[in-house]
Amino acid sequence: MIVLGVESSCDETGIALYDTERGLLAHALHSQVAMHEQYGGVVPELASRDHIRRAIPLLKEVLEKSGAGREQIDAIAYTQGPGLAGALLVGASIACGLGLALDRPVLGVHHLEGHLLSPLLASDPPAFPFVALLVSGGHTQLMRVDGVGRYELLGETVDDAAGEAFDKSAKLLGLGYPGGPAISRLAEFGDPHVYKLPRPMLHSKDLNFSFSGLKTAVLTVVKNQVTNICEQDKANVARAFVDAMVDVLVAKSVAALKQTGLKRLVIAGGVGANKQLREALDAAATRKHFRVFYPEMEFCTDNGAMIAFAGALRLQRHPEAARRDYAFNVKPRWPLAEVTGA
Repeated sequence: MIVLGVESSCDETGIALYDTERGLLAHALHSQVAMHEQYGGVVPELASRDHIRRAIPLLKEVLEKSGAGREQIDAIAYTQGPGLAGALLVGASIACGLGLALDRPVLGVHHLEGHLLSPLLASDPPAFPFVALLVSGGHTQLMRVDGVGRYELLGETVDDAAGEAFDKSAKLLGLGYPGGPAISRLAEFGDPHVYKLPRPMLHSKDLNFSFSGLKTAVLTVVKNQVTNICEQDKANVARAFVDAMVDVLVAKSVAALKQTGLKRLVIAGGVGANKQLREALDAAATRKHFRVFYPEMEFCTDNGAMIAFAGALRLQRHPEAARRDYAFNVKPRWPLAEVTGA
């Protein structure tokens, strides 16, 4: 079965073809970072319009790279939510329009389920069950994953997500958008002993997170500078921020493994590409004797491959989930707990 995946939840347009027998056939991605950079963040209307421009050329590129014809597509999966409403509507309408034109069934996929399952696309995929740390610009959650559609929420952020705190703190330091990669690069030149920032909820007795206070601590440090903050001091603040963030994420992940008794940890979402987080998790895995799995770097951010893959796994178990009526709706707010069915 060959599944076409369409991702358009935010500021990346992703198209991919996944074959349940041969694996990922091809994928293509367009990032809107350059377009949104001048605004310091994603502008929803611009994002939606750009998805319209990019989707069909990317589809043609994927078909050409894969060598597959349109008639070989068996089903179409698209991101139904969560995400920006306008951006989701673009992807949904394109997927359903293609389904109607090709007489193929379509399936709405949960964006976070795509991220959770994306490490299974790697050459060394994890086996079920595992604990997943889903960490991105909009979400920070710890999940127990027992199979496709079998997810248990263990803990989540009570305010800012990790990626959101990265972006906001980077903006306070005058860094570019997106803030995560910028602050991570700058932190490599910082002195870890100059500033000590708080580790919110590090010693709480649950698996929840809070990063709003960490962002506020960065703001306080910056405001306390009598003159404009120098580049070295920016690097010192960045280092303190990244160290605090990583300490919390690693500690909570290790606690989740202990609570569940599992020995496999999966990292998913854009912050999963962070160099310092990966190094700290690898070190913790060596000390605590568990294994940590990451998506390929190209699949950490939003992409069509994870949507095609998640759609294919669901259709293998529930072929009736795909439909041919082509009326669509999107779910900008869609709790992962509502996605069930193994």
